[in-house]
Amino acid sequence: MKLRVVFVFQVLSLLGIWVFVLGISVWIIRLIWLAHKLDEMLGPSLAISIVAIPVFLTGASVLTYVFVGLRRGRDRGE
Repeated sequence: MKLRVVFVFQVLSLLGIWVFVLGISVWIIRLIWLAHKLDEMLGPSLAISIVAIPVFLTGASVLTYVFVGLRRGRDRGE
């Protein structure tokens, strides 16, 4: 019972990370669209998006990889 509760919280935290990353990505893309619509400089918005989106996606991917790896190791008894 206790392990199931821990597993549920782990999955919820993993889902929370992905919701956060996708939210940040959509927000940055919306900022680029808004800068284009208002005829403002696209350079800073594009520079931020080129750096920020891959960094957040990489962080979430690494955390997901670690979570799945730990679960597989636990299921095998390692």
